[in-house]
Amino acid sequence: MLELGMTVSSEQIVIDNDIIGMARMVVEGIEVNETTLAVDSIKSVGAGGDFLALDETRDLINIQSNPTLIDRNMRGTWQSLGGKDLAQAARDKVDEILKTHEVAPIDSDVLKDMEEVMKRADKAALEGR
Repeated sequence: MLELGMTVSSEQIVIDNDIIGMARMVVEGIEVNETTLAVDSIKSVGAGGDFLALDETRDLINIQSNPTLIDRNMRGTWQSLGGKDLAQAARDKVDEILKTHEVAPIDSDVLKDMEEVMKRADKAALEGR
């Protein structure tokens, strides 16, 4: 939110949603065992080896958090996929949501209650209350 909530960025909302999703995974706890620690891979690569380049390492990083906007590809792959920065990825996500999201219809009883509240509010406003 900007300007005390008077200005809102749809892109910032989807970025915040991604960050909150990652934080929630951390709060829920991180499973620690031989698989998630990739003990066998680290042993096979050895001291000074490049275990970060292993497919298993890249797969396991998503266990800790799996953002939808933040691109964790290597720079060359990221560039070959279009090289979108976070702002553009957020803009694309907003566009997708606006094109595909369908709002569930409001239950007729709830809608009736809402209309009644509005009628009372309109009446009170007209009476100067």
